Amino acid sequence: MNKASTIHIEMQAGLAIVSLTQPERGNPIDSDLARDFRQAIQQLWDTPGLRAVLLRAEGENFSFGGDIKMFYPERANMAPLLRSWTADMHMGLQRAWQLPVPVVVAVQGWALGAGTALLAGCDMVLAGESARIGSAFAKIGFSCDSGSSVTLTARMGVARARRFVLMREVLGSQEALQAGLADRVVPDAELQAQALALAQEFAAGPTVAYGEIKRLFLRAGSAQLEAQLEDEAMTLARVSVTADAREGISAQVERRKAVFRGC
Repeated sequence: MNKASTIHIEMQAGLAIVSLTQPERGNPIDSDLARDFRQAIQQLWDTPGLRAVLLRAEGENFSFGGDIKMFYPERANMAPLLRSWTADMHMGLQRAWQLPVPVVVAVQGWALGAGTALLAGCDMVLAGESARIGSAFAKIGFSCDSGSSVTLTARMGVARARRFVLMREVLGSQEALQAGLADRVVPDAELQAQALALAQEFAAGPTVAYGEIKRLFLRAGSAQLEAQLEDEAMTLARVSVTADAREGISAQVERRKAVFRGC
């Protein structure tokens, strides 16, 4: 068992239960989470007898995505911050998605931005009936990151994923199911129990075969994961220094409508 400031890992007979542990903040994807996530995934790679992973989040919401309040005081100097943050998060994501065991995720409440990217890369997405899954990058004048361009495309197809991000869509659980962003929708009260049961089912299954199935489907993707993650990180760093990005962050924190000027 391991507990970092933002992530908790518990082992149950070959099943790793990985929990996001900042419910009072909506489990944001910030620099601390990025560091802890990379370290947690490395720990899983080094765990003997690992057979499945359940990713879950404490509290009412899965993840609000990037911490806008953290961005706000740094909005004039975002590029170095984002290059540092994505160095940890993207390495963690790349290794998480390549784990040779099934990864199940339970999604409740809101999942936005990088939180959506995180869940989309998992092998089985279970969403509670009241879950809301959205792309918030363009709302603050940002390009997408955290593997969104890879994982959303793999799940939704290019045209649907592009529209989802460009239009800053928020999908209800049934809409997410129809779009391929969720695999099952379950009653809210049963979400954690059903996700655990599915993860336990995978943990009792043919682990080597599961790992090879995952590897083959990763190779079948049109984008090279490592190259795409780096492109996303560098693109976001460039976009983050634009006037529109600074305005988008400011508008969110100041609770007003953003006025974008195209620069």
